[in-house]
Amino acid sequence: MSDIATGDGALHPHCLSMDEVRDRAALQHLVTAYGHGIDRRDYGLLQSLYHEDAIDDHSPYYCGPATGYIDWLPQMLATWAATSHAMLNMLFLLDGDRAEGVITARAWHLTADGTREFIAWGRYADSYERRGGVWRFAHRFFILDATEERAAEPQDSFGTEGVETGRAGADDPLYRRLPMFSADRRARDGRTD
Repeated sequence: MSDIATGDGALHPHCLSMDEVRDRAALQHLVTAYGHGIDRRDYGLLQSLYHEDAIDDHSPYYCGPATGYIDWLPQMLATWAATSHAMLNMLFLLDGDRAEGVITARAWHLTADGTREFIAWGRYADSYERRGGVWRFAHRFFILDATEERAAEPQDSFGTEGVETGRAGADDPLYRRLPMFSADRRARDGRTD
């Protein structure tokens, strides 16, 4: 085991090796893909981000195998008309094929009836493992730091009539506009259309 407090992979400023740059980029991609998967209800993508034996802890709502978390998500997300998960600050500690991360996140939610907004500010405390050369979540734990709740404001105050609006699933406008994203989603969903 390396000495992460003083060596490569540490939080303190140091010269980054190309391997460390690649590892940090892979972890950042993993974390960002999670937010996209949640907001677009891309459960196949979410499943691919976790190791088969991974744990997800969103206590008290869910704590257990990541596969069970992903199975639980559709029922939970059905209570929201839209969500937007932004992964903000990302700090990683690297130690060979293991890593830990603290990810500051903002999770915006609009109620199914469109009348209320709920915003959760928090952090993910992640453990990652690289297996077969690929980084995935081994354990995720969500820490809630603060919340906001308010009435939803009318959406046309800036002349938004005619602007395409996002949707939670595969019919989101991005899949019509970005053919590579569309093909990637169809491949995961097993569709050929």
